[in-house]
Amino acid sequence: MSPESELQNSRRSFVKLLAAAPLFVSLGARSLASTVAASAAGIIPTSPRDWNNNIYTRFGIRPIINCRGVYTYLTASIELPQVRKAAEEASHFFIDIYELHDQVGSYLAKMSGAEYGMVTSGSAGSISAAVAGCIAGSDPKNIYQLPDTTGMKGEVIIMGGRSPWDSCIRLTGAKLIVAPTVNHLHSTMTSQTAMIYTTWHDDERINQILKISKPAGVPLMVDQAAGIPPYSNFTRYAKLGVDLYCFSGGKGLMGPQVSGLLLGRKDLIVAARYNCAPWEGSICRPMKVGKEEIMGCLAALDYWSKADCDAINKEWQRRMERLAKMIETVPGVHTSIKIPAAFESDAFPTLHVNWDEQKFGLTVAQCNEQLKAGNPRIEVQTNQNISGVLARIKTPNAPLGVGRPTTDEMRILPITMQPGEELIVGNSLRKILDKARKQSA
Repeated sequence: MSPESELQNSRRSFVKLLAAAPLFVSLGARSLASTVAASAAGIIPTSPRDWNNNIYTRFGIRPIINCRGVYTYLTASIELPQVRKAAEEASHFFIDIYELHDQVGSYLAKMSGAEYGMVTSGSAGSISAAVAGCIAGSDPKNIYQLPDTTGMKGEVIIMGGRSPWDSCIRLTGAKLIVAPTVNHLHSTMTSQTAMIYTTWHDDERINQILKISKPAGVPLMVDQAAGIPPYSNFTRYAKLGVDLYCFSGGKGLMGPQVSGLLLGRKDLIVAARYNCAPWEGSICRPMKVGKEEIMGCLAALDYWSKADCDAINKEWQRRMERLAKMIETVPGVHTSIKIPAAFESDAFPTLHVNWDEQKFGLTVAQCNEQLKAGNPRIEVQTNQNISGVLARIKTPNAPLGVGRPTTDEMRILPITMQPGEELIVGNSLRKILDKARKQSA
């Protein structure tokens, strides 16, 4: 690089550092205020947000600043205050769980536009319950017979290819049939097809499947676990005429971790309920959902039905901009904020961070490991740790049906970050990148 180019880069970096200065001052003020408050009280801070002294550190577990998103192994999301309140109130009463399911089913129908609904033990629980319902129906003999599907339609077509979640289908006794594309659907459907399952979310392919499945009388299930927000997805699939669709309650919905929503045709939802707890002898009996989870999940849904998502996205955008401003004080680091399509998961402002790995002498994977080893621990999303379980066990093998990209990129998602954490993350990431840049110079 020429001396003139180096001078220009230095000037740009100085300007960016000046622009970010108020953020560093704010970070210092937050830390100082916490220390002063502790000194005045004569104690070590013991609030739920104290990173060094909390309910988990007492067991030797260090909490995490979650910038990766709503992954189950990272405990998905933080419950909304309304959810905690509803669960607490629900916990003080005994009720007939069948009556609760009946009323909740009608309530969910009114909110979604679907015929009926139910609260499940999660998206995975929704899948298993839906498949069991489509195979065994509401017949007690068939319900108790599963996972033996003899005499019943026992095949489920999975669109696109195998996935880590198809075990939720297979545990019911169903036989998986793979249809790589919509063009393969006709040839894979038989008289034994009980259901079609897909994680595709776009209107085009869903409508193409429905044009084939509806005349054949085969139910289609769409799995969009992390599809809320936006709330519009909650009503979209009913309008498209999808027979069954599900969401996780503990992900973007920010409801109870062990909850989910299954919606669609009333006969299929009722059958799914009969194949679940508390029905004794049902294949999904272990997938129990309690009154606290049910009422908490409804509270979360009620929140999102009234929430100003534009205002929430604007706040998330501002946090990502603050974070980007801190990171870009390191010469050679570039950021961009992108928002996926509304029907996709993670459809909110996401910060993408890039640098020349060779020039910095630091790969995205190495930076990710340093963030995880820091204090506090920070988890970000990269192309190499798309599956939370695979990232946790550090296996080089990709899950079934999922390719591993050859290039890497760091992404920071706001949905699981608490207010002010963008300053901590920005400062930590800046230090790691700046140190690597200087060492490789």
